[in-house]
Amino acid sequence: MAPTATANVNMTTNGDVEQKVLQYEKFIDEVLKKDLQAVMEQRDSVYDQTAQYLQLKNTIRSLQETGSQRLKTDVDLGCNFYVQAEVEDSSKIFVLVGFGFFVEMDHAEALRFIDKKTSQLTAFTDQLTKDAAKIKANIRMVLEGLRELQGITDLPEHSRREVF
Repeated sequence: MAPTATANVNMTTNGDVEQKVLQYEKFIDEVLKKDLQAVMEQRDSVYDQTAQYLQLKNTIRSLQETGSQRLKTDVDLGCNFYVQAEVEDSSKIFVLVGFGFFVEMDHAEALRFIDKKTSQLTAFTDQLTKDAAKIKANIRMVLEGLRELQGITDLPEHSRREVF
């Protein structure tokens, strides 16, 4: 009778381990990987905003270098439909300051604002990069825990790959 009881305990332990493994895998897939993807998408969006501000800065500088007030440009009407436009006086421009608000500024004000805004955005992307690294570390930690639960030996360094 004793061998049967031992076999039942081992089967229960193996079932518990398999259940834990499934829970950890589900946690990685449904929580950590989604969090990582969201942080990476947010960081990419902030990179796009930074690029737009830097493009505006270059445009303002080229306007200052040429000394011309007239500007020919393409304007997006929506859905990637563009129309050519001519600006008679570009000494004042409207700059997006956030939350959908635009402020009229002259070139010097706009350049100062762009410098401050891009430094803020850069600091934010640095924080998002750190957050992504923490999430990747958490994923690796859970994977290591799974490896230990399943009794898998260490993998050689060259066969390991990055999580994302």
